[in-house]
Amino acid sequence: MPNNIKQQIQADLQQAKETGQLRTERIREIVKSAVSQVASEFKQGSSEVRSIVRDAVSAVIDNFQEKGGELKDEVTASIEGALEGINSQRHQNIVRTQTDIKRLQAQLDGEEEQLQQEVDVILAEIEETGKEKPASTKTAIDSAVNAIKDSDEVGLLKKRYAQLQAQLAIVRANMAARYGGRNMEVQDYLDEAKHWYDKARPQAESMAVQVEEKRSQLEDKLGEAGTSLARKERQIKQTLRELLLTAADLFKDKEPANKERETIHK
Repeated sequence: MPNNIKQQIQADLQQAKETGQLRTERIREIVKSAVSQVASEFKQGSSEVRSIVRDAVSAVIDNFQEKGGELKDEVTASIEGALEGINSQRHQNIVRTQTDIKRLQAQLDGEEEQLQQEVDVILAEIEETGKEKPASTKTAIDSAVNAIKDSDEVGLLKKRYAQLQAQLAIVRANMAARYGGRNMEVQDYLDEAKHWYDKARPQAESMAVQVEEKRSQLEDKLGEAGTSLARKERQIKQTLRELLLTAADLFKDKEPANKERETIHK
């Protein structure tokens, strides 16, 4: 098949045209299928694979050359299909790696939770010993324990960590949608982003108005992305790009600005 991939693609395109199914999504699937079959015979990144991609895209261009300068959508679909085809095996490896990462993340979260519980028990015991001390000493102990419990540094680190994880999940959703991920995989990343976003979100009453507006925009975009994905709309990639930009804009906020400045100067 390496020698006749162009003929294979053009034949499939002609068949789709005859049955009235020659839409950009179908073009992408035809090219993806043809390229993935051939690319499996060669080493990833080799010159042969690059040649296959060029031939695949060229086959689509030849088939629609009568459209002249109006074949952008068809060329885009062919390039997307070719990239998905040559990277299908690599993408499966990425999915397996991400599954391992999620398992390790869950383990890490559990260990951190256990650590926090142990710290809480220790602080409670320290508070208990303070009850037998003079009032001034008890006040000092309570103040010290409360200061540790309400550490601004810890709260800020947790918030920024959750923000980073939310952004990474959105990036992965974009990558999966762009390079051949299944809808379920993209939705998993969106759910993961929502999970971390909720962890990063402070109480509404502490938000500035402009920050609350940005957060509302992010929530709307998360919902819009999920809806578009469920309907299998072609605009999902554009929606995911907008979601990523919205998240980037939100997470560079300085909320709560005064508290962060105080933390930095302490």
